[in-house]
Amino acid sequence: MPMLSRVAENLYWMARYVERAEDTARLVNVTNHLMLDLPRRQPLMWSAVVDITGGSEDFANLYDQPNDRNVMQFLCADQRNPGSILSALAQARENLRTTRDVVPREVWEATNQLYMTACAQSEAGLGHGRSELFLKQIISGCQMMRGLVEGTLSYGTARTFMVLGRQIERADMTTRILDVRSGSLLSRGPDDIRPFEHLQWMSVLKSLTAYQMYRQHVRLRVRATDVLTFLLQDQNLPRSVTRSLWDASRALMSLPRHERALAAVTQVRADVAEADVGGLVRSPEGLHDFINDLQIGLGDLHDAIRRTYFTPLEAALQMSAA
Repeated sequence: MPMLSRVAENLYWMARYVERAEDTARLVNVTNHLMLDLPRRQPLMWSAVVDITGGSEDFANLYDQPNDRNVMQFLCADQRNPGSILSALAQARENLRTTRDVVPREVWEATNQLYMTACAQSEAGLGHGRSELFLKQIISGCQMMRGLVEGTLSYGTARTFMVLGRQIERADMTTRILDVRSGSLLSRGPDDIRPFEHLQWMSVLKSLTAYQMYRQHVRLRVRATDVLTFLLQDQNLPRSVTRSLWDASRALMSLPRHERALAAVTQVRADVAEADVGGLVRSPEGLHDFINDLQIGLGDLHDAIRRTYFTPLEAALQMSAA
């Protein structure tokens, strides 16, 4: 039986929200540790984390300065921020609540439990000592939900749309992190030496759970070109842009009417594969433009999926006839 467009869209976004909550939790946790390792706390680093999530404007409207307490509250527990962890989990829970009949009960129970736990902890406060526990529970809770989907949901259309949502969100977050963090880490000239560059590139890898795999597979000291190549072009790293897009391509090929979306994802994959990463590292502005083009490509991919599968059939026919 064909899946309703509303159900497909809810599952797609549910997977995106869960991935977003986990990625944000890991990003905040790694940044928190990095700030403790640096000789003095740098408010600008917290500003960069807010930039990565795309919440700069909302943050400026709600808070007076980007210190650790404000950023932690904004990104973790502020439901006025649509990109906060709590907001993402609330939206994932709501999307799953309306589609409970197509996924195993355990997935719904785990999602609901994680949301309730996150609410209780955020209401109790995320002061020093509590925030790390909160973030670790979010990360492990999201991973458990993904494991339940992998282990219990039949291979079919529902799983396919969840894979699409997860992989597109993952590629999107990886490019966001590379764009914002590389902007402050790449040298503008031979005399431009960035303090603690090695430590900060390590934090970029750790924020994507890629540090140990980098050490195993690249086997070089942590350098900008190698890190960017690994996170953009490695075919085996689960959170690299190339791997995420490849998995999205495979999922799309199992769906009917996939031509437009597949063309969009193929174009982005080709752009990543053909990138001269060494040249981009020597030109920070060029890297920013390149990643901006990738973001536009991911937007086109999402738009193609939305128009093909989430628009009601009657509206799609009208659009085709127009």
